[in-house]
Amino acid sequence: MIMKPLRGLYEWTMAKAAHPKAEWWLAFFSFIESSFFPIPPHPLLGLMCLAEPKKAIRFAVICTLTSVAGALLGYAIGYGLYDTIGKQLIDMLGLSQSFPVAACYLREYDVEAILIAGATPVPFKLLTITAGFIEMALVPFILASLAARALIFMTVGILFRMFGAPIKRLIDEYLGTATTLFVLLVVAGFIALTQLSGSDEEVKDKCEAATQVQPL
Repeated sequence: MIMKPLRGLYEWTMAKAAHPKAEWWLAFFSFIESSFFPIPPHPLLGLMCLAEPKKAIRFAVICTLTSVAGALLGYAIGYGLYDTIGKQLIDMLGLSQSFPVAACYLREYDVEAILIAGATPVPFKLLTITAGFIEMALVPFILASLAARALIFMTVGILFRMFGAPIKRLIDEYLGTATTLFVLLVVAGFIALTQLSGSDEEVKDKCEAATQVQPL
């Protein structure tokens, strides 16, 4: 049985997700989440798709494109404003210990790291700021970000477009379980990032032990 506060929050958010200006809010949150905002757009996207399944793919496209646009802002912060803004953002978001690890993996695996971690609930802002800081090539960064964000958001859009009503009924009944599963997905995303090295234990050990970003 769903707790009343969670049910109330769910219904309140659903009402906002169906608001005529909801698309603008989705675009805004998707953009800023890629560089500094702590709340991912996934829940809002899901709720909007639940409210209007026929527009699910449209919502997913909006989410994808604005997220990649926001990724460029995150890249710019890491590239030219890390000392003045980027470091404070990383600290504020509680990602200080993850930053050198992410920098190590990005240097070792480049596009692969963006594709795998960017398609999971790993904080995308960590990847975008770090990519700018280590001066990852811009075009591969954009293409990898587009592919990763499209994979996760378009999958949501297509699923809700095809099975919107049944999925809505399931979430109505099992909202608590769905919330738990989302948290588990976040954890799984971090595990996926740490498994990039596969059998290359030397790289994995080096990156997992990283405590500071090595100079270029």
